[in-house]
Amino acid sequence: MFNSNIGRLRFFFYSAALLVAEIVTFVLCVVGTVGFEGLANSRPGPSREGLAAAVLVTSLVIVLFRANFAWRRSRDAQGSGWILWSYIVFSTLFAILQAGTVLVVKFDGEDSHSGLDLLGLALVGLWAVILAGKPAGGGSAYMASSLSFDDFDPPGPLRGTAALHSASAAGATALAPAYAARAAPVPSNHPASQPASPANGRPRPGGFGKRGLV
Repeated sequence: MFNSNIGRLRFFFYSAALLVAEIVTFVLCVVGTVGFEGLANSRPGPSREGLAAAVLVTSLVIVLFRANFAWRRSRDAQGSGWILWSYIVFSTLFAILQAGTVLVVKFDGEDSHSGLDLLGLALVGLWAVILAGKPAGGGSAYMASSLSFDDFDPPGPLRGTAALHSASAAGATALAPAYAARAAPVPSNHPASQPASPANGRPRPGGFGKRGLV
């Protein structure tokens, strides 16, 4: 199940499902440790270590699934190895930094996370490249087979002309033996080549205006 190649559509839906699973697990980690109220009222530091550890573990598990899906999609699309490994490494760094952000974040609106945001944008770009990879079989052999004229179907205005030409050629081929048989020479010793004699034994007149002997 986790070794087969996956196409673009399946990779998209798998990634969407992982994103939903990541959000759900984060909510469960918050609820199971300090709660939303406790998180909002807590100060950065040791009071959030349990939450940060739970977020880190669950995020790394999701990274494993994300890496597996990306590897299967990259293999199906014959993608570049450095793009795949960059995506996996950046996903791991994002999970670690996300857990660290939970540990030190302040909810007073003064904290900025530009580094984490830039890393997230890089991940989205790498994910888009992996998603848009050309499927296997799109090389020169595939292009040559797609340009074959064996199954060429002409457009509408030419389709009737091509069919009429084919029918005419077939008819000419069928009539060729009949014309050949009709035009074949008759041998000199064949009975049909001898002049026919009258029934009374008299010879046929020799020419125009001449009568034969009685």
